[in-house]
Amino acid sequence: MLEKISNVTSYMEQLGQKARLASRVLASAGTAQRDRALEAIADELNLAREALMAENRRDMQVGEEKGLEAALLDRLELTPARIDGMIEGLRQIAALSDPIGEVFDLTYRPSGIQVGRMRVPLGVVGIIYESRPNVTADAAALCLKSGNAAVLRGGSEAYHSNQAIARCIGAGLLKARLPETAVQVVATTDRSAVGRMIAMPRYVDVIIPRGGKGLIERISQDARVPVIKHLDGICHVYIDDQAEVGKAFDVAMNAKTQRYGTCNTMETLLVAQGIAEEMLLMLAAPLFEKGVEIRGCERTREIIDGCVEATDADWDREYLAPILAIRVVAGLDEAIEHINTHSSQHTDAIVTENFTRARRFLTEVDSSSVMVNASTRFADGFEYGLGAEIGISTDKFHARGPVGLEGLTSVKYIVLGDGHIRT
Repeated sequence: MLEKISNVTSYMEQLGQKARLASRVLASAGTAQRDRALEAIADELNLAREALMAENRRDMQVGEEKGLEAALLDRLELTPARIDGMIEGLRQIAALSDPIGEVFDLTYRPSGIQVGRMRVPLGVVGIIYESRPNVTADAAALCLKSGNAAVLRGGSEAYHSNQAIARCIGAGLLKARLPETAVQVVATTDRSAVGRMIAMPRYVDVIIPRGGKGLIERISQDARVPVIKHLDGICHVYIDDQAEVGKAFDVAMNAKTQRYGTCNTMETLLVAQGIAEEMLLMLAAPLFEKGVEIRGCERTREIIDGCVEATDADWDREYLAPILAIRVVAGLDEAIEHINTHSSQHTDAIVTENFTRARRFLTEVDSSSVMVNASTRFADGFEYGLGAEIGISTDKFHARGPVGLEGLTSVKYIVLGDGHIRT
């Protein structure tokens, strides 16, 4: 427990060693055994509802005393519905197809050997996250399903909640005859534990930070372990002058107003000059009615009354709020140039009925998700059919876009022969 950890460096080394050993057991465990563990963890969470709520109340009380913002307290709270969500999430992940052991691209070579690739676990996944205690169960489930051991470090504000969930995870693993060290939740709030965790390449194969920009920037700069991350969700929708206006209206409104605080929410709207007046007059009143503040370029301000001036900084800002930057552009070339200059390479969309322009947008916009005639809000593991996600990566290696089970795996080459020798 927390009070017994006097040497954080030694403690983290021990966690790493145990995780590495457990990862070898998981790599040889079959699909059925890992699925039994997920089902057993779900059962344990269901049985421990009262204890989970009690530990969460301790965290909520401390958070209120420390003056945490209402939004953070909301994320921190474990309601009965959120416990239901954790349980259902575990069962859904158990029902997904197992990626481990898949052999693909198997071909015969002129020598007579067969060469292919096999999907394998990454090994040990370290996940660092803030606020939401349900991430503990979600992250554990995705790592287990993909055959990885996990070292999880939640935020100090959710310490008691995370430890209660960790006990359920450990009990479920033991019921499935898997080592409880396959998922370890760091039992200290000492910040030096994070520094040690991201500097243990001998024991940790990849780090996934989930949280605010400050956390992710720190991890990215200091880690000696590969990091899967995204810093910002500066997402764009470009309305082409060959767009169908009704379709463009629906996509733009949904991309901005369906939810404000998500990384796949549109933050900048680009509109072609030829359709700008019609489109912006159609969008202005509904956006204002929903309380959205519009910050626009000079042409946008000429069209929309009540629009404030957009500064240069607005084109590079993730608002996570009912604020929208709008720029009128000459056409597709200027839109692509703006996006590739200001986008965070998360998700960007075009609305057009012109197939050639759509293809150019798909080819030339350098983002992890690029869409045609669809809301950026679809950039999500569940919506992509991945079943679940551990996060959305804007890196180009090793995973890009929503990171589901396949993103938590690697591949190795396999060679099949029958006494073949090289001559």
